[in-house]
Amino acid sequence: MAFGRSLLLAAARSRTLNDFALRSAFVKRATRTFMPGEHAEDALEAGAAIAASGRGLIFTQLGEAISNTEAAVAVRDHYLWLFDQIRLRRLPAHVSVKPTQLGLDLSLAECERHLLTLAAKAEATGSALWLDMEDSKYVDRTLDLYIALKRSHPSTGIALQAYLHRTTEDLARLMPLKPMVRLVKGAYDEPKAVAFAKKSDTDLAYYALATQMLDGARRDICAPVFGTHDLALIARIVELAQSSGVEKDKYQIHMLYGIRDSAQRRLVAEGHVVRTLVSYGAAWYRWYMRRLAERPANVLFVVKSLFP
Repeated sequence: MAFGRSLLLAAARSRTLNDFALRSAFVKRATRTFMPGEHAEDALEAGAAIAASGRGLIFTQLGEAISNTEAAVAVRDHYLWLFDQIRLRRLPAHVSVKPTQLGLDLSLAECERHLLTLAAKAEATGSALWLDMEDSKYVDRTLDLYIALKRSHPSTGIALQAYLHRTTEDLARLMPLKPMVRLVKGAYDEPKAVAFAKKSDTDLAYYALATQMLDGARRDICAPVFGTHDLALIARIVELAQSSGVEKDKYQIHMLYGIRDSAQRRLVAEGHVVRTLVSYGAAWYRWYMRRLAERPANVLFVVKSLFP
């Protein structure tokens, strides 16, 4: 693991830095690089502008590891409201949630009930629900939740992380369900026994998994989504899709708000299905540091944006 990435992930775990960042107006300005604001209205307004460019959307409220049942219910109710807003504003938007936001650490059964409620609401409002993947200790439970949801709500999607050694087997396990999978590289601080330490190894794993997913798309048993800002990797995947006979409408490309915006627009112009993930919420610090850690060069990008 590169020193810069390791340092940023260590900073993400610091409660002292978290508390400082949430009070600092200067640091909050820096977050505007990757999120339009802390409030849902900020995200919805930014989403309308993005949708006008031909892109779809995914909204997510930041936060994780809810520690009481009342907070989990509040998160569920917020997302129920958000689905109504998506329909009211006629936005081409989905919603992505972390299971720990809905009380996974408290009760698997209660978390599943909340997710079933949200998946039903998503379908009723013409949207879709995604399950984010968190650190490795949650993978088995998140997969179990997804399998339970997929039985009654087939439009539900899940994120898988390419840097985990186990992901090839996890993807194979999901294939009989005809899954909708968003493949990301992974942004948590994992031990070498669990995840690839080198970026080059993660990149190789990502392409191998993409190959597996595109083969599933060709056989109509997988709906692949490639969540990465690595333009060289995207170009290789697009070339593979073309040579494999997988049409552009059979897979999607997802990127974050504020990153590679011109590339997102170019991909849309080339006929690709692109969605922009728009995050919001007050609990942004750990998420923000993990975004920087995914590509430490983004630190310079952020600094430049603060001093135009």
